[in-house]
Amino acid sequence: MTKDYLFEIGTEEMPAHVVSRSVKQLADRTKAFLQENGLKFKDIKTFSTPRRLTILVEDLAEKQDDIDEIKKGPAKKIALDQDKNWTKAAQGFVRGQNMSTDDIYFQELKGTEYAYVHVKKEGKKASDILLGMSEVVKAMTFPTKMRWDSHDFEFVRPIHWLVSLFGSEVIPVKILNITAGRKTEGHRFLGDSVVLANSADYEDALKNQFVIVDENKRKEMIVDQMNELVKEHGWQIKPDSNLLEEVTNLVEYPTVFAGSFAKEYLEMPQEVLITSMKDNQRYFEVYDQNGKLINHFISVRNGNKNYLENVISGNEKVLVARLDDAQFFYDEDRKYPLGHFVNKLKDVSFHDKIGSMAEKMNRVQIIGNYLAKRWQLDEQIVQDFDRASVLYKFDLVTQMVGEFAELQGIMGMHYAKLAGEKDDVAIAIKEHYMPTTAEGELPQTTVGALLSVADKLDTIITFFAVGMIPSSSNDPYALRRYAYGIVRILLEQKWSLPFKQVLPELVSALEGQTPAKLPKTEEKDQEIAAFIRDRIKQYLQKNNYKYDIVDAVLASSQQDPIQILSAANVLQLHHDDEQFKPVVESLIRIKNILKKAKYQGKNEVQPELFADSSEEELYAGVNSLAEITNLTDLYDGFVKLQPVIDLYFEANMIMDKDEKVKNNRLNQLSAVARLADNLGDLSKLVIK
Repeated sequence: MTKDYLFEIGTEEMPAHVVSRSVKQLADRTKAFLQENGLKFKDIKTFSTPRRLTILVEDLAEKQDDIDEIKKGPAKKIALDQDKNWTKAAQGFVRGQNMSTDDIYFQELKGTEYAYVHVKKEGKKASDILLGMSEVVKAMTFPTKMRWDSHDFEFVRPIHWLVSLFGSEVIPVKILNITAGRKTEGHRFLGDSVVLANSADYEDALKNQFVIVDENKRKEMIVDQMNELVKEHGWQIKPDSNLLEEVTNLVEYPTVFAGSFAKEYLEMPQEVLITSMKDNQRYFEVYDQNGKLINHFISVRNGNKNYLENVISGNEKVLVARLDDAQFFYDEDRKYPLGHFVNKLKDVSFHDKIGSMAEKMNRVQIIGNYLAKRWQLDEQIVQDFDRASVLYKFDLVTQMVGEFAELQGIMGMHYAKLAGEKDDVAIAIKEHYMPTTAEGELPQTTVGALLSVADKLDTIITFFAVGMIPSSSNDPYALRRYAYGIVRILLEQKWSLPFKQVLPELVSALEGQTPAKLPKTEEKDQEIAAFIRDRIKQYLQKNNYKYDIVDAVLASSQQDPIQILSAANVLQLHHDDEQFKPVVESLIRIKNILKKAKYQGKNEVQPELFADSSEEELYAGVNSLAEITNLTDLYDGFVKLQPVIDLYFEANMIMDKDEKVKNNRLNQLSAVARLADNLGDLSKLVIK
């Protein structure tokens, strides 16, 4: 027999961003709890609002399965010692079955006697086991927790009620001084308390009390109402899944409405208006049919349509107050030239162990010029970069960004354009923050991409220099995201940057800058190179490269993300080809011979020592491959060279008695191995 089990935790209003993940955690922990206790069930549904986390376990068994089975233990000679006393092995065996040694009997199996016990146990009732749901709740974790009254117990918000119904039976789960029953709470203002007859009544009973407990249904209500509103007025809204989820988890009974504000505010940059509406008030901005921002907004109230005009008026007043502040800051900032703000940056700390923001900008200009020269960028790009690099952090000291931190970079771009700066310079000020998330949008301009890479490289180099290196669990300054952003930009722009070579040169270029002493150590350079290499690995994994290919290309001596990605593309493309296995095996054989011979030389091959035509053929083939820079062509060259390598091994003894001949052949194999290393450490490939 089965019944549905309903468990609800009623709380004070939770932050919107924790609701969905918290109810999922409750479901996951309950699933593990039931499985550990041998209670079978069909599925677990979740319900949630800002005031409740609820699970419904469907078709939960009323009891554990009964146990009636024979358990085999250790052999008799192990179960009993020489004096016929029970050994620890025998005692451990019965202890694991919750039995005693008196229950053991011996029986022969294939000529050997073994200890056995007959385990017969009636399964526990689900109603008894479910009392343990209190421990499931106590084990839950949250980003921040609260304590209340004199309790030591912590939860995301204070718990006010519990519902625990197994069909129609109350399971009196107790947490602190609250014992679960069948009473739940409706909407705080529109609904009443509800006494549930059984678990099946839950969703409909609360709907009657203005609570839509299914998150997806609330979301559908919001979307449908918004669509009706924009259709009625001929508006457009842009999809924003994050904001939609947030407002869904801010309300229990959603009603969508529209408000407006004075058109004069539209003269400010639209990002200011959108930030004021979306980030500060959780409103959806509205556009006309041409995609132009207009002076309306859409929001969601937690309630029905009663007194909706009052709600609209109140929301408009709150928004206008924010826009008035923004207008004041915007007007004040425009009274000053950009240099006024730039001069203030010498007093703004980038980090107290590293120096000021002005010093950082100076380092970034040095790094950017080094990179531009390396990549042979146009002189105009370099000039625009130089101009951007002396400005790009100025908006941090504007009043607008002081109030709306989300607008850093964006306001810098707008103020720079108003000041007459070139578009590429102004846009780079915004783009240097990109990507703002791991998979976020990349800079679209070359100047912006260069400034972004230089800025992020400076941050990583200087933080590593003063020992502020991310740990496995802690990265407070988002250095991993910066490094991943560098990798993505380099690959997008097809900019080559072999970090093992570049980092010492950059550190030398920054000598004398802040921090006072950037350690010029190979160990520190390798540490940073390895840190960035891990981000290349992250990129390859996220883009579904085979795991053995990722291991192979990252184990090569290559340090350039462009070359590493190119090698991964070649191996991924040919991994399942018929020729792949023999090509890779021949190259691995060469690597193994060199490893066994402990050969680490890099000497010239001497053709005059050749004793066989196969040596001449391999020599010619390797020389032709040495001229190839494209890895696709290099792999194709190895495909053609593979039978030549096989013939070479058939015709020649590598470890010849003549020391000169032996070393010459090892030199030849070493030349092949160095070329193969461009594709990676092929010994890490899994080939079938």
